Amino acid sequence: MTAPDERVEVRVSGAADRPTLVYLPGLHGDWTLIAGLRGALRGRVRLVELTYPRTLAWSLDHYAQGVAAALRREGIAGGWLLGESFGSQVLWPLAANPGFHVEGIILAGGFTRHPMPWGARLVAGMLRACPLPCLRLGLRAYGAVARCRFGSAPEVAAGTREFIARRTREDLQAILHRLRLVAENQPAALLREVRVPVYALTGWLDPIVPWFFVRPALRRDCRTLRAYRILNGDHNVLNSAPTQAARQIIEWVGGDARP
Repeated sequence: MTAPDERVEVRVSGAADRPTLVYLPGLHGDWTLIAGLRGALRGRVRLVELTYPRTLAWSLDHYAQGVAAALRREGIAGGWLLGESFGSQVLWPLAANPGFHVEGIILAGGFTRHPMPWGARLVAGMLRACPLPCLRLGLRAYGAVARCRFGSAPEVAAGTREFIARRTREDLQAILHRLRLVAENQPAALLREVRVPVYALTGWLDPIVPWFFVRPALRRDCRTLRAYRILNGDHNVLNSAPTQAARQIIEWVGGDARP
């Protein structure tokens, strides 16, 4: 049985008669960096947001099972999967889970096998070597930059504050564990089993998961890839280009297209 502190958290917004879009977050593991997209969608889908537990024991299969169990608790039996970065690695085994009916897949800065697994190991090593006070200083700098880039919308500002507050020592250990999972994962076999339409969007400025490496790999390994869009954003494309991303997502999932 999963311990209470190893359960995936869920929150849902939007009417039940709209297309269901399940957001699988990146390495940070929570819903704090999706405020821009949430506002841009304006309830045109039923948005299901997840926060992972800070476990150091889960494999990617465990993540997928944890997500499926959390969705069942909420009575959500199916929908579209939106996998952001690390979330795309959770998405592939989840798509093969018979407990959740996947209607389609959208990657946001997502990938198959990471194009630079050595880069994930390098980032992990840098994080281990950096004292927590220095990381906190960097996060405060990130918050200042985010306020300049994304404006002072209350929802975005609140999400940024929550993002910084959640970066504890335990959270850092969970991120390091997720980086190891990324570096080791080879999901090619799972991709061959995907039968639903797959779409991808990314920011043109993405040194973390460069699109010019990811797009050819997706075209080679994913037979159901329908479209790959490059937007005016960065790796966190859902927050850096939320209006463009929302418009494209609505087009793909067939949600309410009204502005």
